[in-house]
Amino acid sequence: MFGVVVCACIFLSNFGCRTSSRQPLVLTTVSTLYGVGGQFGEPFGVAEYGGSVYVSDGLKGRIWRMTDDAEPAVFADGLDTPSAIAFDGNGSLIVADSGSNSIKKIDSAGKVSVIAGVEGKSGFADGDASMALFNGPIGVAVGSDGRVYVADTYNDRIRVIEKGKVLTLAGSSWGYADGTGANAKFHTPCGIAIWQDKLLVADTGNSRIRVVESDGRVWTLTGTGERRLSDGLLSQAAFVQPTAVAVDEFGSIFVADGNAIREIGLRAMPFVWTISGGERGLRDGQAARARFNRPSGIAFDGSGNLLVTDSDGSVVRRITADKTGHEITKDEVESLRDKPEDFRNLQPPRWPYNPPNATREIAGTLGEIRGEIPEATGAARFHNGLDIAGTYGEKARFIRDEKVLQPQAAGNFGDLRESLRMPTIGYIHVRLGRDSSNRPFGDTRFQFLAGPIGAMTGVRIPRGTTFKAGDAIGTLNAMNHVHVIAGRSGVEMNALDALVFPNLTDSRPPTIEEVSFFDESWREIATAKTKSRIMLAGKTRIVVRAFDQTDGNAERRRLGVYQVGYQVIKSDNSPVADTKWTIRFDRMLSPEAVKLVYAAGSKSGATGETIFNYIATNYIHGDDFREDFFDTASLENGIYTLRVFVADHSGNTANKDIPFEVMK
Repeated sequence: MFGVVVCACIFLSNFGCRTSSRQPLVLTTVSTLYGVGGQFGEPFGVAEYGGSVYVSDGLKGRIWRMTDDAEPAVFADGLDTPSAIAFDGNGSLIVADSGSNSIKKIDSAGKVSVIAGVEGKSGFADGDASMALFNGPIGVAVGSDGRVYVADTYNDRIRVIEKGKVLTLAGSSWGYADGTGANAKFHTPCGIAIWQDKLLVADTGNSRIRVVESDGRVWTLTGTGERRLSDGLLSQAAFVQPTAVAVDEFGSIFVADGNAIREIGLRAMPFVWTISGGERGLRDGQAARARFNRPSGIAFDGSGNLLVTDSDGSVVRRITADKTGHEITKDEVESLRDKPEDFRNLQPPRWPYNPPNATREIAGTLGEIRGEIPEATGAARFHNGLDIAGTYGEKARFIRDEKVLQPQAAGNFGDLRESLRMPTIGYIHVRLGRDSSNRPFGDTRFQFLAGPIGAMTGVRIPRGTTFKAGDAIGTLNAMNHVHVIAGRSGVEMNALDALVFPNLTDSRPPTIEEVSFFDESWREIATAKTKSRIMLAGKTRIVVRAFDQTDGNAERRRLGVYQVGYQVIKSDNSPVADTKWTIRFDRMLSPEAVKLVYAAGSKSGATGETIFNYIATNYIHGDDFREDFFDTASLENGIYTLRVFVADHSGNTANKDIPFEVMK
């Protein structure tokens, strides 16, 4: 309790040091400021200077400049995965150039020079700035005295550049420990900001906000270390993945955390609360309802508004105290999505194994249920990728050239869901960088973390690391397949749409096992199994039990279908209307829609029986979903046929006819 009281008192002291007589803004509204034209690759760092907004672009390796409402213009180019940015007192832009392992300066004319680090060489060394070594630095901040502070991310240290020298202020090996100098430990620190005479650090891997005093003493401001989004007092609040931190002119602290923007400020006591976001997406408007997609940089403009780089959304957002600004439209959001036809042409087709053209079995498709309904254990969810079968210990390989952009791209070390998230492709169920005996390949791009007794406890792949198609990712674990995710995080596509796999064919139509009918209250309606013709009245639910298979699949292998629909046929065989396709798996669906797609009895997983009971009358497409019914109110009395359709991605279609009668 003593530490909490001291922490609160220090916070109150810093909060009281205001630099403005203005009242702080209450940030209530989110708008999209720049990028709806698709100019950005991966906006990351952000800063304002002289009325212009500057943004680093990690994917395109450049710095953009925006003035007023003008379109983004290139200010500097030729960088290697630039991350955080900050201005010094002379108007030069300081850049953490993560991919080149260096700290750079860009003058007002856009000329780039290295101020610390050896370009293209990673490592750790203090000393003369021209010989010092960094390891994927992500965060930078500039003090009023001109010192440049660096979050040397994969060295787990906070460094300072002063008078041509680089020194380590705090940190040593990865871990979590408060203390002074080398006794303190960080885990993948990314964001850094000046807080009066102190430094704030977004200690990303530890899910905490840390403070570094001028003498190198480190203490924890807030964060329990649990990786979750939870507001509360400094001692109670929890963070997901804090990446960037900024301080307003009143001493309040703002954090880009996972897909949320958090504030650390005063209520009755110092308190952490979420001002916007939390769920992944791209939505403007009321801050409490807005959504973000990996916000990575935050900074204040001259009016006190908060600028946010939405990295996976490819836009720059602004949080203000009023309702001014452009609210991104549904069409604009759609225009920013990768298009399958463009995505397919980014790289020559190959499988994630060698030989690259050898056909493999498809073991799971996007949109399949994982778990079961009703939910006996855990929440049911949608499968978000394509499972491609292999053998235990077989090497999995990259299917296209890409570089790492997420600061913590590797996850779930040592378990069956070990994964690597690249910008447009994700890989799961792979033992990263090591063989089936857990021995590292010796590829230095995979940086392994060791525990206190020397055993491997994690792996990191620094931001800016590049891989070529065909390079080994690692080896298959006991799941015996690679789970491939196509598309950026939050805008995943069906991999069968977005990727081309050599020699993959599918001439087999899906199988419809059963069609069932229910009323609004989910009471089953007797079908043709017990009567020659069923009677329908009012609102009806249609449930279709179906599955798909591709050429070469084992008979036991059941895959989800691509789309589901139905059509009503009159007694003279003419259609009442066109086929109504209600469920489509061309992109990842909203997690909230699982129980609108799948009816009771649906289940699928690594083992056990696979059953897909699709609720054909509900409408689900991407983020749009709603409960719906087949309503006979618009039909005249008479005899009809309900034709139910299911189709696979290749266009193979199966249908089943059920005669019914309407009698009002």
